[in-house]
Amino acid sequence: MNKKFIEEIQKQITEGDVNRTIIELNKFLFSDDISKDVVYYLLGNAYRKLGSWKEALNNYQYAIDINPMSPAKQARAMVIDIMNFYNKDMFNH
Repeated sequence: MNKKFIEEIQKQITEGDVNRTIIELNKFLFSDDISKDVVYYLLGNAYRKLGSWKEALNNYQYAIDINPMSPAKQARAMVIDIMNFYNKDMFNH
């Protein structure tokens, strides 16, 4: 896996057209050029950027299922913490 490629995708997610990046990443799911767990992790990051929490969690879980040591494990826990914070906050008003 090319570290520079991953950094470029992360930059696109942060600064660019996230929807286009998601389309590009989905193409890699049908390729042997990149590990699927990495693609799912990056997809999770893209969906998180869009605020699509369910899609982010699902993609992180796919990455974890393939590679239990994936950074998706920490990212998934972070999204769950965020969602729990917001849900608790809704009931405090």
